[in-house]
Amino acid sequence: MANIRELDPSASPLDYYGYELRRHREAAGMTLAQLGSIVFCSGSLIGQIETTLKVPTREFSERVDAGLGTDGTFSRLVGLVLRSQLPNWFQPYAEMESKAAYISSFQAQLVYGLLQTPAYARAVLGARDEGNIDGKVAARLDRQRILDRDEPPVMWVVLSEAVLHQEVGGREVMREQLAHILAMQKRRWLEIQILPFGAGAHTGLMGSFNLLRFTNDPDIVYTEDFVQGHMTANPEAVKEGSVRYDHLQAAAFSVDDSAALIARVMEERYGNQPEPDGRDLA
Repeated sequence: MANIRELDPSASPLDYYGYELRRHREAAGMTLAQLGSIVFCSGSLIGQIETTLKVPTREFSERVDAGLGTDGTFSRLVGLVLRSQLPNWFQPYAEMESKAAYISSFQAQLVYGLLQTPAYARAVLGARDEGNIDGKVAARLDRQRILDRDEPPVMWVVLSEAVLHQEVGGREVMREQLAHILAMQKRRWLEIQILPFGAGAHTGLMGSFNLLRFTNDPDIVYTEDFVQGHMTANPEAVKEGSVRYDHLQAAAFSVDDSAALIARVMEERYGNQPEPDGRDLA
């Protein structure tokens, strides 16, 4: 007889999800393979999610709700599961980010998480070769759902030109990422500027930071070091962050000129050209 792993549903949102999935499946009298055939995946994947070896996606959860008739139970649970995959210190910021009416971000080295493609996010999160990369990528991409709401936040992003040249994941990943930025820039509530190398010394030299504004709550400024993030609503800190951001916007290229630079770097640096070993990219 197979050794079935017992789950403690109180251990974590992922354990609770797996426990409930197994409970509902068995109550419906289905085997792993039978449920898998209904939700268009393998029985093995069902088993891995039930035993917390895999993190469920929103699409999977919606299919399970339809297949088991669970009235949105798993579609609601999956949000808690994905949020739990974020670092503990980052979760409060992610919660505030999801409620913000305005988001302003300056990024000195990397594309802002809300604009990252799956491949770029995987390369960034895998840089330290940490475990459970699938879950971390899924959690990062799930944050981006706020951009597709009926009333998304107004977002303004200033990227250092270095972000365009920092090759993360290889040329193909970067080409896809820059193309994604150009596509996102067409949304009327999202503006992206590039701070050129020629700007010289600027107010973002101390590092990346984000400003969040809310309809009814105090503004927040958020920064990170290599250990954790720091979020504060201190009025002086918010004022300083706002002034610094205004200077960065003024020093950056216009939105149209920024788009032209992104497109040029995408073609000239990451276009169809041989890899160092002579292989063509496409």
